[in-house]
Amino acid sequence: MQSNNIPDSRGSNYFRIDPYSESLLRTYLKPGLFEHLLPVFDRLGQQVGDSLDELADIADKNPPVLTVRKRSGNDGDTIHKHPAYVELEKVAYSQLGLAAMSHRKGVLGWNETFPPAAKYALSHLFVQAEFGLCCPVSMTDSLARTLKKYGSPELVEQVLPQVASQDFEQLQQGAMFMTEQAAGSDVSATQTLAVPAEDGSWRLSGDKWFCSNPDAGFAMVLARSEEADGLKGVSLFLLPKVKPDGTQNDYRILRLKDKLGTRSMASGEIRLQGAFAWLVGERGRGFQQMADMINNSRLSNGMRAAGLMRRAVSEAIYFSQHRVAFGKRIIELPLMQRQLVKMIMRAEQGRSVMFQTAHALEKADNNDAEGKNLVRILTPLIKFRACRDARVVTGDAMEVRGGCGYIEEWTEPRLLRDAHLGSIWEGTSNIVALDVLRAIQKSDGLAALQRHTQYLLENGMPCKESLQELQTSCFKKAFELAANAAGSNAPEKARQVGSALYNVISIAAMRWEAKQTSIESRNLLADQVLLHRLAPKDPLTEESFCEENRAILAYAL
Repeated sequence: MQSNNIPDSRGSNYFRIDPYSESLLRTYLKPGLFEHLLPVFDRLGQQVGDSLDELADIADKNPPVLTVRKRSGNDGDTIHKHPAYVELEKVAYSQLGLAAMSHRKGVLGWNETFPPAAKYALSHLFVQAEFGLCCPVSMTDSLARTLKKYGSPELVEQVLPQVASQDFEQLQQGAMFMTEQAAGSDVSATQTLAVPAEDGSWRLSGDKWFCSNPDAGFAMVLARSEEADGLKGVSLFLLPKVKPDGTQNDYRILRLKDKLGTRSMASGEIRLQGAFAWLVGERGRGFQQMADMINNSRLSNGMRAAGLMRRAVSEAIYFSQHRVAFGKRIIELPLMQRQLVKMIMRAEQGRSVMFQTAHALEKADNNDAEGKNLVRILTPLIKFRACRDARVVTGDAMEVRGGCGYIEEWTEPRLLRDAHLGSIWEGTSNIVALDVLRAIQKSDGLAALQRHTQYLLENGMPCKESLQELQTSCFKKAFELAANAAGSNAPEKARQVGSALYNVISIAAMRWEAKQTSIESRNLLADQVLLHRLAPKDPLTEESFCEENRAILAYAL
């Protein structure tokens, strides 16, 4: 009988093998909602470990295909999605209602709309099986949010029920067509032209270079409607796939991108040929209005990065528990323990900042000034740092599995490929780090973050006495660095500032969570962030944190 020497976690419940998941849900959700959703998370965790993971693997290996003509010879763009991807869509949009739960009541049997913390927690679990689909889901959710905020009442009434539907046959998914060859992150260089029509609608002409979910029912599009140069000439438009008269709109999908990751989901190039569109919001303020959708997508990117890291960590822990080398389970080896703890640390930083940003977003949506300032700075922080960390953690997970981790039969290659997306879409790391500085310069974000950090520390589990002085000093220096960089307009310091503030808020959040959950290992993880990511460190000084590593892993197992 052949022995099974390669541990395989397929079939695991990824909600239950995550030691922090239930306690953090209980901490961040109100009791009634927590009790209502707990069985949902339990079922989804099992799906992530078996059926959804299998579907995601199939969809990744069978990317969508574009045909541009019908067999009759007539033009007709059609994206053919693999049945496995369609099944994933049905779970995300219809079964779970991930794109609808912020906009309509009754999703998952709950009589209210869901708060951001619940939506992002569910998405954090779902993304551990399928990453690519979460981009269209996020854009559909974000399009509905932006439309409600800036669209006319008549347009909202017409479109919102379609994009917030859980009926898969009636659902119209959302997209965002912003990027052009000459205008990536520099939206002021937008060349697509918008011309008003006699009936009050608009006609759009030009090429959009990177359009994910290109066959969506509706897309938010930036186009130049005014003679003014730069951002002042750009407006926001809603582009329907089908015109009000029932005919196909006047744009073409030229080709699909052959991407490194997110291969299950179509991304293409669009040529607008006098396409019908509605103006959304005020003329000439398109970027300011689109920014709400972009920021929502950036938060979703950070959440997805945190989810990828959690899946990578779960895979690495499972493998190291069951793999024997040199007469021991490799999880017993000190260097493996050190590597796993560093992976856990980054993954849990991401999840903590995700929950903190979700709570700030809920307050901001309720017109709370402090919440608005917090979400303004927390969103670029998680987009910048969590997405960078995901590239490291997924790579380490591949290394833990060894040679098999490099083989496409296993999960790690897909995690690694997908992880590189977050640092590019909706703004590269440099662009988002600069946005951290802008949040400090143009809002009360830094002061709000400092106040919130202090609140979390005062209501959290204290760090051990030997670290108190170091923590106080590092936090003080981090906030001073951020204030000085923003005050002197020093863009070269933006990445340093972003990393420092991200580490500060994640330390404070984990200490607060440690007290709320009575889980000391989260406080130990905060210690690791302080010692290894925030405090100055001499690489030649001998250090040993074996006891802390063993304590963290003891809870993780």
